Amino acid sequence: MQPLIKVNLSDLPRHAALLHAPAPAVTYKNTTYTYAELWKLICGFASGLTATGLRRDDRVAVLLEKRIETVVAIFGTAAAGGVFVPVNPLLRPQQVAYILPDCGVRVLVTSADRLAQLQDHLSSNSLIDQVILVDERSSGIDGISIPGCQVRHWRQIFADNNAELPHICTVDSEMAAMLYTSGSTGKPKGVVLSHRNLIVGAESVSHYLQNSPADTILSVLPLSFDAGLSQLTTAFNAGAHVVLMNYLLPGDVVRLCEKHRVTGITGVPPFWVQVANLEWPAEVASRLRYFANTGGRMPKTTLDRLRALFPKALPYLMYGLTEAFRSTYLDPAEVDRRPDSIGKAIPNAEILVLRPDGSRCDPGEQGELVHRGPLVALGYWNDPVRTAARFRPMPGRDAGWRAPEIAVFSGDTVVADEEGFLFFVGRRDEMIKTSGYRVSPTEIEEVAYSSALVRNAVALGVEDPVLGQRIVLVASSIGQGPLDIPALLSEFRRELPQYMVPSTVVEMESIPTTPNGKFDRVLLRELLAS
Repeated sequence: MQPLIKVNLSDLPRHAALLHAPAPAVTYKNTTYTYAELWKLICGFASGLTATGLRRDDRVAVLLEKRIETVVAIFGTAAAGGVFVPVNPLLRPQQVAYILPDCGVRVLVTSADRLAQLQDHLSSNSLIDQVILVDERSSGIDGISIPGCQVRHWRQIFADNNAELPHICTVDSEMAAMLYTSGSTGKPKGVVLSHRNLIVGAESVSHYLQNSPADTILSVLPLSFDAGLSQLTTAFNAGAHVVLMNYLLPGDVVRLCEKHRVTGITGVPPFWVQVANLEWPAEVASRLRYFANTGGRMPKTTLDRLRALFPKALPYLMYGLTEAFRSTYLDPAEVDRRPDSIGKAIPNAEILVLRPDGSRCDPGEQGELVHRGPLVALGYWNDPVRTAARFRPMPGRDAGWRAPEIAVFSGDTVVADEEGFLFFVGRRDEMIKTSGYRVSPTEIEEVAYSSALVRNAVALGVEDPVLGQRIVLVASSIGQGPLDIPALLSEFRRELPQYMVPSTVVEMESIPTTPNGKFDRVLLRELLAS
């Protein structure tokens, strides 16, 4: 068979269906679809979308929990030439109502309950003219009315077409998706990703994770999160099996890993802190081939616990940003030597550490992480000012006759050692400025975790008229009783200079997280300010 050239994101499951037709592709609850069955559904949905009048580059929002229909809608939209917008189902209706008109969504795929919650928040400038409901029963739309909008059922999309893939001439540099990401200030911004971004990302990540058809990947992160979507794309690129999980209770992770013989999981630090404290049957734990972390530095105490729990699993410590999908990973062979490192660039990317003037930093010198290569996104939707600030021409390169190469300037401060391994210092807008010093929150949090007194910890800078900012640590106790704050402060005084010791420790039984599972620093600052 002649190799398939991948130019459209839907070519990932299409290629897998050609090579691994009878193999399991995706499982939700007790239902599993093979690659052949999944591809047939994707073709049917793409054909049905086209029949409803979907035009090239029209936006299709998918507001659902993880389920088979969510996967079909994402890849079917790409196959039809549309742009999919996965919306986190944990968002409030008013947040969703901002995203939909912001990027001009025309088609909304959702459930009757979510549509009912949303209808009063949709503004008059909404462009939605088609809603597709995944509910089985027609009574799901009783009482729901959106002016100028036709409401259809999932099965209707497939009823009037022959499941043939519509002929769409796609170039891999065209828009494929918009992922909405929140900054420290302002409204969420839509990061526009091309088919090339997503395909190259899938090829690169599945390469260094060594994914194969023998893998079963547990999908725990939201599909609206770049790392969550990557679980689908990397699996389909490798012909692996994905088990969809709508994460609620930590114990369900163990249950699903046992039931489906899971070999790989990617999560964020708060998730791994919970997983590390679970009881794992030895047989289940021994099947895990790898575990991967993204979205922030994993506490070393948690990493050590996971490595003891999963003795055969390779630990992958990763760094990424939505604007470039994935940037670095630490080779598992290097974890013992430099467990705090975020590693080096992933295949087919270059990571630079630059000074404000665009020159390269020396080893040991802090600078901004800059990512260049085919994973650099197209920019922020309909926001040329913020796009120009973050996506800029590569400094120090004379493009000559070519158009200048655009790199993404992450806003993250990192430092490289003599061997080129990178270490995350902090986000430029999260660095704490106290007593004339710049302090990394992660450095403080690491001491808190190493004390063995806290389960979760977040360090923040709070405005102070004398210090500029004072350091506040929000933490939860690792035991059943209250947090031993005096003992924790003693640990800080022993390990850190006085200017880095938190002035206040605030105990919270449950530290709030964002819909993507990261600690919600913005909300914490608001709570502390109030």
